[in-house]
Amino acid sequence: MVTELRDGTRQLLVRLRALSNELAVLTGQARDLVVSRTGAGVLARERERLHRDMHDDLGPTLAGIRLRLDTASARLTDDPVARQLVLDAAAETARTMDEIRRTIDGLPPPDLAREGLSTALRMLAARTSHTSTAVAVTVPDHPPALSEATELAAYRIAAEALINVLRHADARHVDVGLFLRDDHVVLEVADDGAGPPPAGWWGDGTGLFSMRRRAEELGGSCVVVLRMDGTAGTLVRAVLPRGPA
Repeated sequence: MVTELRDGTRQLLVRLRALSNELAVLTGQARDLVVSRTGAGVLARERERLHRDMHDDLGPTLAGIRLRLDTASARLTDDPVARQLVLDAAAETARTMDEIRRTIDGLPPPDLAREGLSTALRMLAARTSHTSTAVAVTVPDHPPALSEATELAAYRIAAEALINVLRHADARHVDVGLFLRDDHVVLEVADDGAGPPPAGWWGDGTGLFSMRRRAEELGGSCVVVLRMDGTAGTLVRAVLPRGPA
């Protein structure tokens, strides 16, 4: 059994190294595309391809490898050296998965790159709505041009807010709104659920914290508060600069 696990671990490590090399190439290409502003049509197609490759191919493959490594480490109780090798490989896999998430996070989702912010928010709402939670969207049909960074931040904040609603709020209705105000844009996600988390709680690195960080990186703001319109629930309100289009 131990010999078989060792052989399996070696095969997993070989596959992991190959995936890491592939990820390094894709990450470099993705970063080049993030900062480039020429050839918009070509860039949109390339970004969509990279997003698909990293999200649909590398991510699930690495997740499967990590699961198998975790299983192997649990069985290698009689061989501490082999067990440590497996644990190290699992940690490397986790780091690689984090890198994939960070890189994908910087790429505009295909809907946003292809359709623009208003349509992308409608499509996001359609995917999020289900039998127990209805999502309504109020967005301008023809919004003025926003910077790519602002569009991406608004979309990601909306997506994160909707995820939080589905996971924690027990809401029946959610309203997503995008409003233009002078030199900035306001994104609001309001639900009729359980209300916001305790005052001062923002988490660390993901979730609510990531929404605030996205807004502040652009010179904007994001708050999560109790709704003040007589409806129980939570309001996420992000104020973002329009920025150079």
